[in-house]
Parts: sequence; C-alpha cells; structure tokens
Amino acid sequence: MDNNNEITHDFSPFFKVYKDGRVERLMVLDDLPAGLDPESGVLSKDVVISPESGVKARIFIPETVGSDQKLPLLVHYHGGGFCAGSAFHILTKHVLTSTVSQGNVIAISIDYRLAPEHLLPVAYNDSWDGLEWIAGHSNGLGPEPLLNNHVDFGKVFLMGESAGANIAHYLAVQAGAIGWVGLKITGVIIVHPFFGDKEVDKMYKYLNPASSGGDDDPKLNPAVDPNLSKMGCEKVLVCVAETDFLRDRGEAYYKTLAGSGWAGKVEFYETKGEDHCFHAFKHCGETDALTKKCVDFMIME
Repeated sequence: MDNNNEITHDFSPFFKVYKDGRVERLMVLDDLPAGLDPESGVLSKDVVISPESGVKARIFIPETVGSDQKLPLLVHYHGGGFCAGSAFHILTKHVLTSTVSQGNVIAISIDYRLAPEHLLPVAYNDSWDGLEWIAGHSNGLGPEPLLNNHVDFGKVFLMGESAGANIAHYLAVQAGAIGWVGLKITGVIIVHPFFGDKEVDKMYKYLNPASSGGDDDPKLNPAVDPNLSKMGCEKVLVCVAETDFLRDRGEAYYKTLAGSGWAGKVEFYETKGEDHCFHAFKHCGETDALTKKCVDFMIME
C-alpha cells in the first residue's frame, strides 16, 4: 500500500491533503482571457499588483466610457473559502460584468493568493496590498492609465461574496482602525458572508494556524473585534439568501454592526428562495434584483 496516498485532511468540497503534502483541489475552474464581453459591453484587462508576490487583478470597465469620464470604483474580493476561486474565472465574470454594465461603474477584482499553499493571513494581506496599489492612483500618477483617467476616487466601494465578504469587511475595519488616508471608502457590500459560529471551524483553523477557528477570533466573529465601531466607511449593505446555510450568520453580522456604535448606516437585504452565491452561478430575476440592489446602493447618496 502506498502511504503517500493516505488522506490526512479532507475538506471536501474544497480540497484534500495527502500524507506526502500534496493538495488535491476539488473546485477548479479555468481562467478566462481578458477582453471585450460582447453580451454586456464590458472590457476587461489584467494588471500586476505585485511582481514580488505575483498577485494580479482584473479590471472591468464599460466599453462606452468617455475619454474624460470618471466613474465609481468597485473593489471586489471573490469567494471560495480562501482556498478556491479566482479573479479571472467565469463566476467572477458573471458577478462583475452585470454590475459594471448596469451600474456604469469600474470594477477591479483582486486575485489574492490561495490557501493552503499560502496560509492565512496571506489572502488578507494580498487584498490590503491591492487596496494600497489602487490608492496609488488617486493622484492620477499610478501605473495603470485606466484607473488614473477614469476612476472617481470620491466614490470607492468594496464588495465580496462569501469568504470575499469576510475580507472586504476586515479591510474596511482595518482602514478605519489605523486612520488610513490612502483611499476614502464610501461603502462596503457584504454578500452572503462567511463568518464563524460557536463551533470551531476546522477548515479555517487549518488554513490559518494562528487562529483558534472559534468565535474568539475577530476575523470570524466581528462582535469581539474592539475596532468594529471604527469601520472605515460611510455605509454597508448586507445581503443574504434565504436558503443559504450562512444566512443566519449574515443577519447576525448585520445586527452586530448596527449595534456596535459605528456611526455609519447599515442596510439588510434578503433574497427569498435562493441559496449561497446563486447570482454567480445562474441568471434569473433574483440575480437581476440583487445586482440592482447593489448598484442602487452605490449610486444613491
């Protein structure tokens, strides 16, 4: 018997770890090339955030943007349990092309490095580095002309779904806690967020050895974060799906933020009859309604 084929950790449906250290990923989608999406009229372009780490991002911009036109910016963090997903695959395309075309905004999805090869907090750190790279364009002198020429840096929003929502929340809190002046974050869109509960999350603990995996970790339980009331944005939209196994955690997050003493405005939106991140996997009336809600959140004062 080959002992190297022995499974030491089985975190299906995400990945398995074998005795010899091999990681078998179970959720793999091919990346799509950047370019024009003829259906939505959205152009995409890939950029390098950090040559040292290899972190990249994909920019989505309406094809019809005028030469002197400035649009709101949506900074996106994909889901996938911190160990799956990509800024470049079809699920991110589904989420962002509809938002960009309907909202007439620019989006940039940060392709943070994945665990377990890159253990947490690498995904959080890469995501922060992406935010700082974007902020370097606010004076019009950054390395990417699309951001220099077309972003209204007075209207910047963060958005993530599932694990990406966890990241977006964390970054907004950190920005407020340290008094970061690199970028003014107007709002944060939290979609079907992953947070912990009373039980230890064994996969998160494996992916983040410094964490207990329990509700004493502020990344898993915002209620114990002493900096929650300093969240560095003006408003937050929390979106949940009725049949999502994380639905109650999303509502608990909404209630926690609303009662934290934070000075901003928090709003709650529930999609009836749908499951976790349904909008990334299918197009339906509920998908359009969720997209419209997010767009309205960005454009309404």
